[in-house]
Amino acid sequence: MDLQGASASGTSGASLELASLKLAKGQQEQEGKAALQLLENSADVPKSTSSNPAVGANIDTFA
Repeated sequence: MDLQGASASGTSGASLELASLKLAKGQQEQEGKAALQLLENSADVPKSTSSNPAVGANIDTFA
């Protein structure tokens, strides 16, 4: 007859928690890489410029 005590179930709980933490860390790393890739790709988008650089140069600050 094979009996498992509290220490055996505690060990399996700790190993499950460790596995869960490893999965969570891996997911966070993937999300971080995806966020960095989005930021890098958005930096490649050219900024729109006006054909007339004087447009918007003078701004009235009173109403």
